[in-house]
Amino acid sequence: MTTARERYNQLSRDRRQFLDKAVDCSELTLPYLIQDDTSSKPNHESLTIPWQSVGAKCVVTLAAKLMLAILPPQTSFFKLQVKEDKLGEISNDPKIRGELDLSFSKIEKMIMDYIAASNDRVTIHQALKHLIVGGNALLFMGKDGIKSFPLSRYVVNRDGNGNVLEIVTKELISRKVLEFDIPEPVPNSVVDESQNSDKDDVEVFTYVKLVDGRWQWHQEVFNKIISGSKSTAPKNASPWLVLRFNTVDGEDYGRGRVEEFLGDLKTLEGLSQALVEGSAAAAKVIFLVSPSSTTKPQTIAKAGNGAIVQGRAEDVQVVQVGKTADFATAANMTQTIEKRLLEAFLVMNIRQAERVTAEEVRLTQLELEQQLGGIFSLLTVEFLLPYLNRTLLVLQRSNQIPKLPKDIVKPTIVAGINALGRGQDRESLTAFIGTIAQTLGPEALMKYVQPLEAIKRLAASQGIDVLNLIKTQDQLDQEMQQQQQQMQQKSLLDQAGQLAGTPLMDPQKNPALMEGMTEEAPEEELPPEE
Repeated sequence: MTTARERYNQLSRDRRQFLDKAVDCSELTLPYLIQDDTSSKPNHESLTIPWQSVGAKCVVTLAAKLMLAILPPQTSFFKLQVKEDKLGEISNDPKIRGELDLSFSKIEKMIMDYIAASNDRVTIHQALKHLIVGGNALLFMGKDGIKSFPLSRYVVNRDGNGNVLEIVTKELISRKVLEFDIPEPVPNSVVDESQNSDKDDVEVFTYVKLVDGRWQWHQEVFNKIISGSKSTAPKNASPWLVLRFNTVDGEDYGRGRVEEFLGDLKTLEGLSQALVEGSAAAAKVIFLVSPSSTTKPQTIAKAGNGAIVQGRAEDVQVVQVGKTADFATAANMTQTIEKRLLEAFLVMNIRQAERVTAEEVRLTQLELEQQLGGIFSLLTVEFLLPYLNRTLLVLQRSNQIPKLPKDIVKPTIVAGINALGRGQDRESLTAFIGTIAQTLGPEALMKYVQPLEAIKRLAASQGIDVLNLIKTQDQLDQEMQQQQQQMQQKSLLDQAGQLAGTPLMDPQKNPALMEGMTEEAPEEELPPEE
């Protein structure tokens, strides 16, 4: 049986070229983010410091925008809905449908409160940085929250369609933490050096594999399985999320945004270094004294500001670097490349505000989709939907939310490209209605456009269920009849009031009316005689 260590070493050969490229991209942006796997522990003292900060600014800004787009604040990125094949059975009763929508809304709020209370957003934001720089990231949704793995700490194996088959991770864990009988390190031992390079830490491998439609994994130390480390999970609710930024057919790993602009970043790095070093050299002041002059160099060196010394001015010259034109050319080229990078990483359009509105979130999503080209589609398939399914499974198992029937209820992602589609439909519909009103006038709008249908389509474009919210046509007709009856009654009362004020209805002026009232009036009964 192949051990986790052996499988890790086998798959790491295919990862080598992707890891080297990711390290190069990290050195020009965020050097601490991705490091080579040859070192047991990251050594921050040996990290190179870039000569420019444009790369770091680009990565941080794009990661923040991606975070805003896929997990909007104060807004649910998903919606619980009844499956289409079961919708006909429920929609016949509006009361049941209304109660379901209310219950779904409460459950959605409970899930979003759970996510907000956790540290998921922090870890996901870190994973987005890895995606932008290295093109790959691995997330594990454990009981204590989400853990992120850099590319240097995991390997993956996919099939021809890009589906994950195997995952192997490598971690350095202290001996004191592991509840496992670990042999003490033997000095000058070859086995000890291959297993770990630090006396206090050991290498722990986690082997994840898809077996018969379910995920199975365990942990190994010194090629032995740790007791109690075996676990399983359904295929559609795996805690292991393997993410990619850009995909290439046939490759097990993705490619990052930084790799696409690696040439500009390297050019900018070289120009920035030349400008900094050249400016430092140009700023250095050196005085040259003629060897045959009577002016002594010690006199000039010791002379203070405003001092009077004896000598000739022509004997002393100041060395100046005649590179002003070259500096200007390099500076102009640097500005051109910097502008190009800022536009590519969406740094140019940043709004300073305390709160972000829903419209700004939608515009950010639209901008990302236009610039990055389908990144939402990939993140929805490989991150949002598995993340939601795993969160639902954990909360249902812990009885924090009621169990949802799988054959009736399904979660639907409403962030990313899905939200863009609804926003585009709304803009098109409002533009169409506005064009009719401006061109033909409000009268034509009311004559040819059905208001109820327009309201329903506007609600659908924003993902709003109009059941029990918008009045039906029958309700509108009934209200119209009631209004007509009320108007008729009011009209009769008004006519009666106007008629009462005429001389015809005045008994003093119309004796005939008085006689009629007297004839119709009943006789008053007198009390009986005693």
